[in-house]
Amino acid sequence: MTDQITPRHPRSAASDISRRGAIALAAAGAAGMAGAGLISASGPARAAVPMQADPRPGHYRFRLGGFEITTLLDGVRVGEGPYPTFGSDQQPETVAALLEENFLPTDRFANGFTPVVVNTGSERILFDTGLGAGARGNGMGMLGAQLAAAGIDPGEIDTVVITHMHGDHIGGLMENGAPAFANARYVMGAKEYDFWTADAQKSGPTERGAAAVAASVTPLAEKTRFIAPGDAVASGIEAVEAFGHTPGHLAFHIESAGQRLMLTADTVNHFVVSMQRPDWHVVYDTDKAAAAATRKKILGMIAAERIPFAGYHMPFPALGYLDARDEGFRFTAASYQLVL
Repeated sequence: MTDQITPRHPRSAASDISRRGAIALAAAGAAGMAGAGLISASGPARAAVPMQADPRPGHYRFRLGGFEITTLLDGVRVGEGPYPTFGSDQQPETVAALLEENFLPTDRFANGFTPVVVNTGSERILFDTGLGAGARGNGMGMLGAQLAAAGIDPGEIDTVVITHMHGDHIGGLMENGAPAFANARYVMGAKEYDFWTADAQKSGPTERGAAAVAASVTPLAEKTRFIAPGDAVASGIEAVEAFGHTPGHLAFHIESAGQRLMLTADTVNHFVVSMQRPDWHVVYDTDKAAAAATRKKILGMIAAERIPFAGYHMPFPALGYLDARDEGFRFTAASYQLVL
């Protein structure tokens, strides 16, 4: 067979001219609209797209054996530093060099505040309470809101544990002059309480802190059990001596079904400076030599035994691991290890 091809009908000159004219008119119109700001060269005109300032994640939850752990972001304070708050006994250029090695700015840093709730299956235990209502105008003191977002009613907190009595740990104990955790009992270090309530602390550099303890902690004394290192808060949760940051500062060891976690509180407060150089002084440590010794002891145990830890001022969700390096330790933030 022979292929048959149907011939095309030639277009008229008039139709070609008409088509070219239509294209030209369309192009001219588009150019005019672009000139008038109605469309851009790359597409139709659009209004400016607003940026969205999403809040930081507020809670993180995982299982530890038979326990459920929730870390809660009370807020983040951004300011100048880390020097001289961290490395106050060093030259500024020495601290700056360490920060630069770790891809951090040398003149600004962000400090987070992270209480923790442990659900043992029979009770909910809250460790520390954040900064409270006085900091709310600056985006902190958000523990109540974060508890709500995590599905935890403050009235369901059975026990509140205070690791030490600095304002960013006791500030959330009271709300509008009443206990923020209406049904809770309290657990605190006896040595810490005795220090802050002594007459000697009611004047001088500790005056402000003692006044905060008198306002927020002392009214709860009748509902408080005062403990020492080695005492249990509940089955599987034990107080660990971590003196130095304050005279009675406590860390806590948690264990359930063979899985372990350390709550280090303020044993170490910067994930690079005080971690990699634990001997360097921190302004807020009451006894700087004792605090450095505590850092090396507790961080050394965490690194050697390869257990996770939660640090109150670590980058949220404030969880990670340590390995010993040179003069100190390297912090590795937890990723998926705790949620598999």
